[in-house]
Amino acid sequence: MLSLERLRVLHAIDTYGSVSGAAEALRVTTSAISQQMGKLEKETGQQMLVKSGRGVRLTDAARLLSGHAERILSMVELAHSELEAHRGAAVGTLAIGTFATAARGLFPAAFAALRADHPRLRPHLREMEPSESVPGLMRGDIDLAVVLDWYNKPLPRPEGLAKAELLDDVVDVAVPSGHRLAGRAEVDLDDFADDDWIAWPAGEFCHESLLFTMRGKGIEPRIAHFAGEHQTQLAFVAAGLGVAVTPRLGRGPVPEGVRVIPVRHTLHRHVYAIWRTDADRRPAVRAMVAALRAAGRR
Repeated sequence: MLSLERLRVLHAIDTYGSVSGAAEALRVTTSAISQQMGKLEKETGQQMLVKSGRGVRLTDAARLLSGHAERILSMVELAHSELEAHRGAAVGTLAIGTFATAARGLFPAAFAALRADHPRLRPHLREMEPSESVPGLMRGDIDLAVVLDWYNKPLPRPEGLAKAELLDDVVDVAVPSGHRLAGRAEVDLDDFADDDWIAWPAGEFCHESLLFTMRGKGIEPRIAHFAGEHQTQLAFVAAGLGVAVTPRLGRGPVPEGVRVIPVRHTLHRHVYAIWRTDADRRPAVRAMVAALRAAGRR
């Protein structure tokens, strides 16, 4: 009988194009991937991988089996979903991935509500960027993700995912209290063409969105410092080292020495939950989404 785990490994190699890519996606070593593929070849009596330059490629037999693996893994998820729906209760474990400000701004209230309404449901949260949570969701590492679009830059989203809107998160600009614009009631991003910026690390979705927005106005932002945490960014602003865009979701207290100013043409992030459509009927997923929506309204 074919091993479900080895089918998952084969499908990961096909999806990510290499043994190393599959190992990274599944969070195992390349040696473990090779061992699983060796066992799969013995199970099937077919060669799965052949050398191609410095890497490997799937044989025709492997590609055929990978297509079946995708359907089999989807059916397993669907069976799990329907069994849970048949039981009719939100129980068991639910793995969730989300970005930092949503973790701070939404999940404490959402988890407290779940504990009261669904005491047999055990959610587990992992803080991760959307660039990690979307692939993790597709692989089955997590069951649900909370992600975001910037108002002018949508997050790429694969097919096969359901979506529930949670809230629009307004984004302001944080400036030092002695900044020339600190007394303004509102500002435009163009006003900061000559300022130093405190930004998210390069490669993160919010960093790319800032660059995209500013470049759309014909401005190349001068990024002086990179920090992944909003409170760290605000500490740099308070020290007079630059300005930063600062979302309201999960912001917390603004430190002394920082003035937060609304953007004239509202700048916002669209926050929403996504999950695999195969899991659409799971009461646990539905309960989590309802709790997140309630937290978003608050």
